[in-house]
Amino acid sequence: MIKNVVVIGTQWGDEGKGKIVDWLTDHADAVVRFQGGHNAGHTLVIGQGDVQKEYKLNLVPSGIIRKNIECFIGNGVVLDIKHLEKEILSLEVDGISVRDRLYISPGCPLILNYHVQLDQAREAKRENDKKIGTTGKGIGPAYEDKVARRSIRAYDLLHLNGLKDKLVDLLDYHNFVLTKYLGVKSIDFNEQWDELEKQAVFIKPFLTDVSEKLHALNKVGKSILFEGAQGSLLDIDHGTYPFVTSSNCVAGQASAGSGVGPQMLSYILGITKAYTTRVGGGPFPSELDIEHDNSPGAQMSVKGKEIGTVTQRKRRCGWFDAAALKRSAFINGLSGLCITKLDVLDGIETLKICIGYELDGKKLDLLPLGSDQVKNCKPVFIEMAGWKESTYGVNNWKDLPKNAQDYLLKLEELCEVSLHIVSTGPERDETIMLHHPFEAN
Repeated sequence: MIKNVVVIGTQWGDEGKGKIVDWLTDHADAVVRFQGGHNAGHTLVIGQGDVQKEYKLNLVPSGIIRKNIECFIGNGVVLDIKHLEKEILSLEVDGISVRDRLYISPGCPLILNYHVQLDQAREAKRENDKKIGTTGKGIGPAYEDKVARRSIRAYDLLHLNGLKDKLVDLLDYHNFVLTKYLGVKSIDFNEQWDELEKQAVFIKPFLTDVSEKLHALNKVGKSILFEGAQGSLLDIDHGTYPFVTSSNCVAGQASAGSGVGPQMLSYILGITKAYTTRVGGGPFPSELDIEHDNSPGAQMSVKGKEIGTVTQRKRRCGWFDAAALKRSAFINGLSGLCITKLDVLDGIETLKICIGYELDGKKLDLLPLGSDQVKNCKPVFIEMAGWKESTYGVNNWKDLPKNAQDYLLKLEELCEVSLHIVSTGPERDETIMLHHPFEAN
């Protein structure tokens, strides 16, 4: 019996992790966020028919929607307390208890006003073809401060007496960059300090030694679900750099970002769409035109409702890229694969799968490491027959059209990872379970 499961995205994010995490919490006692910030967006649809309720979460772990699930924000997350407070209040309006079961690591670096100002000013300064597509929420600059060992962390809000001098030094440094290099307004000390004092009052009750508490849960046999944000191809080390996020998105970060040993990570579930999407800049070999009506790309965009949860930008859409997925599979050590949004492909007569690329006269069957190389890759496709029948809401493998089964099995073969789950709609019961992660041998 598997005790702890890590759920990660295997593409460029937006794979449908929120639904799967929420669905798997039936077998879990705790859910942990271990990286990223409120640039992540997980959408959950709860209920059926006319009584559906949609939740859009950015920081609070998706398990919060389930009763009696303990939820943790680990030290690998950069924390915007203002946003967290709004998210918690919104959940409480819907009658969801949060304060009695949300625990936050004191090691979380804080996102402050100057991080947001820096993030937005830098992106505005970049030329169009060099824009990263950042959400502008201060995530990158906050991680920079962490690595430079100058962060204000949640821990510091427990010790306000020593924090003023640290804030003075930080503003001297960041305001110089803001005004002298980026040409924008400086951040006022008193305004930032007043905010920190209020945030200290709000955050103190949540602060907990997350590492210790997770070890205690594990010791008594409780099951823990580690919830990844973004996608592996956006990983700061392994993604299409520099068009990446500012944190490690791979499964191994679940250990470092929550303070548990890797031996506690029993099973790694990779989430992938039945096609591929990307938000923001960066190379995308299998990309399709999404603007022409009745084209496959347009169907993916419209039927898949491919609008960024956080950015509200249209997601770029393309054919499934098995060569990219293969890289995700081995950098994460995937135990099983969950394929989402199969129903979006219903009615497309001929489907294509990218199985590799041509680059400088050579054939590759694996996504290259360099962004410049990926940009110059010409995709190599195979074709498969599509299906006319609806797969929406199907929850039994044998009820899928034969061509849909063949397509899924081909993806499993090409990616060299066992297919364990298929999601055919946003609701919890619109899921085909082939092998349950918590029950795998």
